[in-house]
Amino acid sequence: MTAEAKLAELGLDLPAVAAPVANYLPFKQAGDLAWISGQGPRRPDGTFFSGKVGRDYTRAEAYDHARLVGLDLLAVARQVAGSLDRIEFVKLLGMVNAVPEFAEHGLVIDGCSDLLVEVLGERGRHARASVGMGSLPSQLTVEIEAIIRIRP
Repeated sequence: MTAEAKLAELGLDLPAVAAPVANYLPFKQAGDLAWISGQGPRRPDGTFFSGKVGRDYTRAEAYDHARLVGLDLLAVARQVAGSLDRIEFVKLLGMVNAVPEFAEHGLVIDGCSDLLVEVLGERGRHARASVGMGSLPSQLTVEIEAIIRIRP
C-alpha cells in the first residue's frame, strides 16, 4: 500500500506547506538527506496551538498536537521528494513547551512518531530526542524538526 493510500485509509489529509515565519527555508537538501525546519501544530484555519503543556494543555492534548506536526512534516517531505514513498525518516528533535515539573516529553512527541510509523511503516521509524523548553516561538505547545533520507 502506498503512503498516500495509507493516509486516505486513516482519513487524513496533508496540509499545505506553511511559509516560513522568519528568515529560514522549510527544508535544506544535501545529497539524499534533507533537514526539515521545525514545525508547530496548526489548526485548520492556520493558527497555532500555543500555551504550556501541563498548565494549558494535557499530555493527551499535546500528543494530538505532535500528531498534527507529523502531518506537516510529511507534507514538507512530500514536497522535497515528490512522493511519500521515496522518503525515510532518520531523526526527529521534538521540543515541548512545558511547565518545569512536566516530565513526559517523550510521550507527547510519540504523537508524531506514532503517526509516521502508521503512515510509512518501517520507513517512519527514526532516532529521536524529546526535550522540554521554557518557551517556543509563538508559544507553540510543541515544535518538531526532522532529518529525512530520499530514496531513489
